[in-house]
Amino acid sequence: MPKLTAVSKKGVDFKIKTVELRGKKIRLQIWDTAGQERFNSITSAYYRSAKGIILVYDITKKETFDDLPKWMKMIDKYASEDAELLLVGNKLDCEVDREITRQQGEKFAQQITGMRFCEASAKDNFNVDEIFLKLVDDILKKMPLDIIRNELSNSILSLQPEPEIPPELPPPRPHVRCC
Repeated sequence: MPKLTAVSKKGVDFKIKTVELRGKKIRLQIWDTAGQERFNSITSAYYRSAKGIILVYDITKKETFDDLPKWMKMIDKYASEDAELLLVGNKLDCEVDREITRQQGEKFAQQITGMRFCEASAKDNFNVDEIFLKLVDDILKKMPLDIIRNELSNSILSLQPEPEIPPELPPPRPHVRCC
């Protein structure tokens, strides 16, 4: 069963997710800025070493879809050309409030070389595990076979080194849920 832990840093979530693929446990480090521009220094540091990037927009909020070109500029500027890209339309559980069609999401993804597309519901956990498994599988397919053999001989493969956190950020505080 995948394990997910979170550390909140004033709006930035850092998560560790362990998935099982090809009979091995693979540890993922996930940085989620929720599109907040004030975290661009972290975002650019993350992009530099990321092997996979998931862009998520809300199918019920057109402005989140309209921001995708801005995020693609950041990816083009900071990320490796080898990074796997995945576009996810989230909130399928809110289909009645949909503002962005599946075709619009597919069309955007087709314009970007190598970008995959899917839709999901984080609330209902629909397609969430599949998204991570597919991304990890795509990353592993790009890795040289000798590196995969050496790395996968360990019990856990970490696909993402932790980027340096800029010193201006406050120390992490425990994740507290309200409501």
